[in-house]
Amino acid sequence: MSDNVRLPLWAGRTAALAGIVLVAFTLRQAVAAMSPILGDIRTDIPISTLGAGLLGTLPPILLAISGFAAPRVARRLGLDGGIVLALLLMTLGHLVRASAPGFAALLGGSVIALTGTGLGNVLLPPVVRRWFPDRVALLTAVYVGVVGVSTAVPAALAAPVAERAGWRFSLGIWAVTALVALVPWTVVVVRERRLRRSDEVPTEPPALLRGLWRSRVAVSITVVFSTSTVLTYAAFAWLPEILGDVAGSTPTEAGVLLAVTGFVSTPIALVAPLLVTRLRRPAALIAAGVACFVLGYLGLLLAPAPLTLVWVLLIGSGSILFPVSLVLINDRTRTPGGTVALSGFAQGVAYGFGALGPLVVGLLHDVSHGWTLPLLFLLAVALVAAVPVFTLTRPVFVEDDLGRAGGRRLRSRRPPPGGRSSPSRCRDCRR
Repeated sequence: MSDNVRLPLWAGRTAALAGIVLVAFTLRQAVAAMSPILGDIRTDIPISTLGAGLLGTLPPILLAISGFAAPRVARRLGLDGGIVLALLLMTLGHLVRASAPGFAALLGGSVIALTGTGLGNVLLPPVVRRWFPDRVALLTAVYVGVVGVSTAVPAALAAPVAERAGWRFSLGIWAVTALVALVPWTVVVVRERRLRRSDEVPTEPPALLRGLWRSRVAVSITVVFSTSTVLTYAAFAWLPEILGDVAGSTPTEAGVLLAVTGFVSTPIALVAPLLVTRLRRPAALIAAGVACFVLGYLGLLLAPAPLTLVWVLLIGSGSILFPVSLVLINDRTRTPGGTVALSGFAQGVAYGFGALGPLVVGLLHDVSHGWTLPLLFLLAVALVAAVPVFTLTRPVFVEDDLGRAGGRRLRSRRPPPGGRSSPSRCRDCRR
């Protein structure tokens, strides 16, 4: 399907549309459903402080590992088959956690569920491109908004449900949503096989799969994604404590202010993908996100108390970098294989750094016995994303970026007798 041909939204794509929305609703449940009821779980299952910390650090680590594994899954099973596998893993993981007799099973169930979540994270952008190449920005806006809902709903319902029906039911109920999401994707896979059509991701040249770090476009998108991830995870882990110490917020006030960052990010996630397409130049949006993060953390550093809400609103607005990154993964690749490879690379690296962010902030706080050094670290991380403002100004594609490097290597070789390059080499140069 050509990117330039706009079809009715429902034209032969109803099951895929429903599937994308339902998958998006599952992508944060494994992360958000456990922490509010960890105290209830610990009454039945002995969990040490180290064990609780391990459960808390699992999400970004497994999302990073899954990010690098997802392209291989897509090449083996196809995009639709990869989504089915992700949903099966999430379903199994939720059920194992809910029935866990001890910590080992609880940990294993979390690993399974989060592995499925990581696969879904990486495969959803190329799935959007496969089924809606004419409406990438719109569908990205929709699913990013739904992902925000999938963070809030389990966090809000976990404790009340556990209080009435027990923590096992509170964890296991999310297996139902993953099973529901499986229905439209089963329809899609069966229909595509009946029509003898395949969504297998084409095998890309090794330069694309292993050499993305040599592409300025790929690295720039990864930097933006990583900045957003580090700052977001750091805020979830430490912002309430920072606000309590530097701004004098009570625990209740600090919790509400943390929630404000999430509420602000939802409308931004809905609007940002559409703006990327309209503006055709994402540099302005990236600069706006960097400015919001910098002003927010600078405000907490220099004048925290009088305008605390303003600084928190700015920090929440910096989350525009996340949806912009997701759109750029589709917008700066030419092929389905390129989209999968870039999505895995960018998200794998970003979530890897995301796991380190809260740890570095905590270590800097322990070393300095204050929040000045951690806030300066967060400011520095935000400023790193200013570099892609310049490198992403021109609409260059990842495949072209790597192709130029390949072309330079080919041109450096001595031509064959007669002074003309072989047809195969010319094809490689064009590629």
